[in-house]
Amino acid sequence: MREFWDTVTATQTVPEAPWLIGAGLVALVLVVWRGSWRTVRLGVTVVHEAGHAVVAVLVGRRLAGIKLHSDTSGVTLSRGKPSGPGMVAMLAAGYLAPALLGLLSATMLAAGHALGLLWLLVAAMLVLLLWVRNGYGLVVLLVLGAALGAISWYADGRIQTIAATLVTWLLLLASPRPLLELLGRGERGRRGSDPDQLAGLTGIPSVLWILVLLAVNVAGLVVGVQTLIPDLSWI
Repeated sequence: MREFWDTVTATQTVPEAPWLIGAGLVALVLVVWRGSWRTVRLGVTVVHEAGHAVVAVLVGRRLAGIKLHSDTSGVTLSRGKPSGPGMVAMLAAGYLAPALLGLLSATMLAAGHALGLLWLLVAAMLVLLLWVRNGYGLVVLLVLGAALGAISWYADGRIQTIAATLVTWLLLLASPRPLLELLGRGERGRRGSDPDQLAGLTGIPSVLWILVLLAVNVAGLVVGVQTLIPDLSWI
């Protein structure tokens, strides 16, 4: 166990800026291209629902479970007071979770802990398995966890760094898109969404909630890029 811990916490070579930018461009294509976005969005949904679940527990709500659906949507079920700051925090956490995890990932990657990041994601998948409450969600988590676990255990350091870098970019770049999609649906298309529920709890229009969450995600993207590539003087 000690040898495993030493391996996980060991530092790897931090990729150079041109390579990081190249990986970022690949991730951008995967986020923008319609053919790949559905798969990327499913991963974002996993993080989204995990954000709801973690904050629900932190604010003292009783977590009932998570469901992931084949249309890339998801739902987190919890019991507790139906209003108040805790409920607001839990609802807002979903759309903020991908950007926050992306920032954490960028920080770890910049510090040379690509392998540590991968194992952290594997551990998160294992915890989520305890909360998932439908068959499709179970399959999704098993596939994601197995893929990340295989890379973390069997791949060489270069492949592990590539995987960690791509995951980081995907989290940062993908976090604003679901909010942009929600913004484009119109008021009717937003009914039942997190911003719509936040509007009901706070009296603040759902559009304003979307814009605030979007601004935070964009800020997270900017800070994440600066963390990964602090010096662009080589351009």
